[in-house]
Amino acid sequence: MYPDEDKILQGKTKFTSVPGFQIPQGLGPLEALEHEEPPCLGPQGMLGRAMRPFLASLKPPGDVELSQYVAGWRELIRFLTPLGSIFTFATREASTKVEALESRMRSPDAAHYTSLAAMTAWERQTGLLSGSRTLLLLHRALRWSQLCLSRVATGTRGDPVAGVQCSDAYRTALAPHHPWLVQQAARLAFLAFPGRTRFLEMACPGTRETDAGAALARVAGTLEDVYNRTQSLLAERDLLNLA
Repeated sequence: MYPDEDKILQGKTKFTSVPGFQIPQGLGPLEALEHEEPPCLGPQGMLGRAMRPFLASLKPPGDVELSQYVAGWRELIRFLTPLGSIFTFATREASTKVEALESRMRSPDAAHYTSLAAMTAWERQTGLLSGSRTLLLLHRALRWSQLCLSRVATGTRGDPVAGVQCSDAYRTALAPHHPWLVQQAARLAFLAFPGRTRFLEMACPGTRETDAGAALARVAGTLEDVYNRTQSLLAERDLLNLA
């Protein structure tokens, strides 16, 4: 499904679908170099390291590979944690859930925890849905992360209210599943959220704001692809209301 994944992440392919990465025809080598993808999307960049495993998790047709999914979450946590206290709160919870899934993938039943489809089939058979419930909670958190990054990426240039954009995403994806006290704590945390310009600088250091926004949009698109496939698989199995 993603035949050019390695080329994209190794910097060998330019993004032509995102305006910030288009290379005008007729540019010489030096001018073209200025339009190459930013380092943050490369193999050693924060965004590239998060994208690679999430893309790989989609390789099984109609399924999600769990080892790559949790690897993607590990990198996403590393990326999000420095961005503000609200992310610290969310990533701490996500880390606990990632560790819970990883423990099942290392257990004597590891053969049943290779993919989402295999896990849900096994847990339905045994009557123990703890792994499926854990993945559902990560799934909701991924939706919030995706919406937040997408809205910051496409916001008005210089917009100082990235916190409002991500707070709206929180109300859409996570607040309906949180008790009132947690919602209030999250509301206060969003007040200390960095402005959009600072957010993009932290996400993609040393890159023009337009290119940083395009890079962030690329990552948000990958997270959306993973979310949509996971949503479909969980819905088909009637597992969206486990928690």
